[in-house]
Amino acid sequence: MLIRSVPATFLLVSAAVGSVVLIGFTTVALIPLLIGVGLVAAWVVSLVLGVWAAIEGLAAMERWFENDNRFHR
Repeated sequence: MLIRSVPATFLLVSAAVGSVVLIGFTTVALIPLLIGVGLVAAWVVSLVLGVWAAIEGLAAMERWFENDNRFHR
């Protein structure tokens, strides 16, 4: 009985070590992907806010042009 349990023990230990190594490598491999996704999200938010600010600025200039007497001549 001892002979059969030794290979099973080695198999279980190897599986445990392999799973720890695979989880570690997967985590390390996902870090650049997550950073890239975060950077893309930051660029998208920045672009949306920039376009919004440009539209608001143009609307403010339009109101200024309509209300300033210098532009009614």
